Amino acid sequence: MPDTLDTGSLEGAPPGAPRDDIVRDTISIVQRGNLKALETTLRRQWRTGQNIVLCWSADERGVLVILVPHYFLGNYCAVADGPERSEQNNEGFIRALISGVRRKTREELFSISKRLDVAPTFIKLETRLAEEPPVIDAVEQIIRRYGLSYVDSRAVLLFDIVDFSLHTPFEQASQLNSLSYSLNSAYNKLSAQGVEVNFSRTTTGDGYYIWNRDLGAHANRDLFLFMLLVVADNAVARAASKGNTAPVVRTGYHIGGHYEMYLAEGVNPSGFSYIVGDVTIELARMLDRALPSQVLVGEFHCEQAGQPASKSESIAPVSAEIFINACSLGLASFRGIPLSGKGIQNIACGLTEGVETDGQRRPRRFRVVDKHGLSRFVYNLQIDIALEGAELHLGLPESELPGGREFSAGEMDLVDTVQSTAELVDDLTDMFGKKKPKTIVEE
Repeated sequence: MPDTLDTGSLEGAPPGAPRDDIVRDTISIVQRGNLKALETTLRRQWRTGQNIVLCWSADERGVLVILVPHYFLGNYCAVADGPERSEQNNEGFIRALISGVRRKTREELFSISKRLDVAPTFIKLETRLAEEPPVIDAVEQIIRRYGLSYVDSRAVLLFDIVDFSLHTPFEQASQLNSLSYSLNSAYNKLSAQGVEVNFSRTTTGDGYYIWNRDLGAHANRDLFLFMLLVVADNAVARAASKGNTAPVVRTGYHIGGHYEMYLAEGVNPSGFSYIVGDVTIELARMLDRALPSQVLVGEFHCEQAGQPASKSESIAPVSAEIFINACSLGLASFRGIPLSGKGIQNIACGLTEGVETDGQRRPRRFRVVDKHGLSRFVYNLQIDIALEGAELHLGLPESELPGGREFSAGEMDLVDTVQSTAELVDDLTDMFGKKKPKTIVEE
């Protein structure tokens, strides 16, 4: 299972760290001692979450790191930038700093130190770090565990259990366990087909956020395939269960940016990461108005599924519609996968379409408006699975979708530009019992 913490050679090794046998084969005893000393020192400097590590650089006698208090980044990003730095404001600088590889050259590290007005911290090691990929990768893992990361584009799922709070505690536990089993079952089925989804999860209380620890177009596509099998397994479980032991879920798939961190558990960082950011916020607001069993796909732009951009040639980002179409091309590999003892004979998925004024069929786009009056666009996903002697039709059918067109282009132009005002109005209207109703309509 990908959610279990691999046992590393170091105490409290981070998720995905090499297992003992791999470490022994690839990293020398001397370098393992360096890694142990580095983590011991960082844990002491980390002070149960008081400080975070931003980046590091190798030194002849050890390692240089930039450590800042946990509140530093919020204060730094809150400082207004002048117009001369409009293209690289403070938040943009920090996001770039904590994205991707954390290792910097000595010159880069001191330049960062100067801009942040923070002196680097020197950590002495017995010997110099070896310039070997396993060693450098291990250092990167340690640095991330004691820091904060930003991912600009990653697919995230949200499975939300319908009417969760209305069930008894025993039913709630059964439903969460059933959904967790569907996740594990989907992972095993894909793994048997050679598709490894290195997934991680964060509970929302009545569901889970799910993401692929790996990055890139293949990772986003694999997570989409993973979602299809989870939804199918959940449907089979509900058909076979009695009472409220298997949940009815609403599902969302979206690609966007987020921060990732390891929270403190006692005196050590947690073995599991947590994410929060634009993509998780959008998913929560998308599903707030979703109907039971509905599968929504957010409006996004990303790399085409299966075609990551190379270093020498960038690929223009594609729309959600094109991305989903590209993902559906890989569904032939699902044939033969068992569901409830019956093999999948065929599987197809697509965004619900409608006929436009020009006579062309295009995906129907819906506008979701939340309690703050903020909105975003989503698409309805339908999944058809042919089993041996049975058929599954998952997602919300077209006949149950809303069809109203209630918003003008002028109103659309105001979306997300008056958030603070909208929140203030929301608070006032809530006081007087006149909160704006939340809606989902076709745009």
